[in-house]
Amino acid sequence: MSETPDVPATPRVRGKKPPHSEPVIDRALSLLGVFSDRRRSLTLSDLARHSGMPISTTLRLADRLVAWGALERTDDGRYIVGVRLWEVASLAPRGHGVREIALPYLGDLHDVTRQHVLLAVRDGAQAVLIERLSSRSAPQVAYRVGGRVPLRSTAVGLVLLAGAGAAVQEQLLAAPEEIEEGVDQVSAAALRRTLGEVARTGYAVIRRSRPSKTVSVAAPIRDGSGAVVAAVSVLVTDGGASPHTYTPVVRATARSISRGLGYAT
Repeated sequence: MSETPDVPATPRVRGKKPPHSEPVIDRALSLLGVFSDRRRSLTLSDLARHSGMPISTTLRLADRLVAWGALERTDDGRYIVGVRLWEVASLAPRGHGVREIALPYLGDLHDVTRQHVLLAVRDGAQAVLIERLSSRSAPQVAYRVGGRVPLRSTAVGLVLLAGAGAAVQEQLLAAPEEIEEGVDQVSAAALRRTLGEVARTGYAVIRRSRPSKTVSVAAPIRDGSGAVVAAVSVLVTDGGASPHTYTPVVRATARSISRGLGYAT
């Protein structure tokens, strides 16, 4: 009677997840990433569907996020972003530090123009609006504080892109363009020329037709090393005063904020 040869057992590896398993922190962040301007209040089913996770996993993660304060539950059981996320995000040095120094100057610019005054920083291939001062008579705008702003089709975006350097510009220009309603689309070659002009003159001007007919003028804010770290702009109704009327005061505001950040003009 022959014996079956022994087959070595497959060694068990402890303490590691299967290669296909996504880390819990990544899944939790993906859940938070489901929220947007158009999805501010979501049911558990909504969260699961948009995140691509099972209901049971979504519920477990959502409960932990609620316990920490990253999410909150409304009276009807829906989920919304928690205030604690804003509390933590407000400590970001690139946002909070620039905003803190810029606020008095933004207030002065707002008092002079009585229009929308915007402050933005670049985050990868987009900008993030970190402050907006507005008045009741100012036109309707497309972006909110904390919202993401395209680089190619906004004045603050052009200023930030112009100050990002050639390598970053080429990388971003090679990516698919984000199509925005109300803004004329331009070729990569035309955009390169525009960025060169923005870098040379120190300001950018953009017109758009939606959500209202507006024109915005932006200028760069620099830190102590001379790097462009933010952009300030004024957004006004198109058809009123010439945008070049606002250029000197916007540039002066940007220079004042830059000096506050240590830039020697």
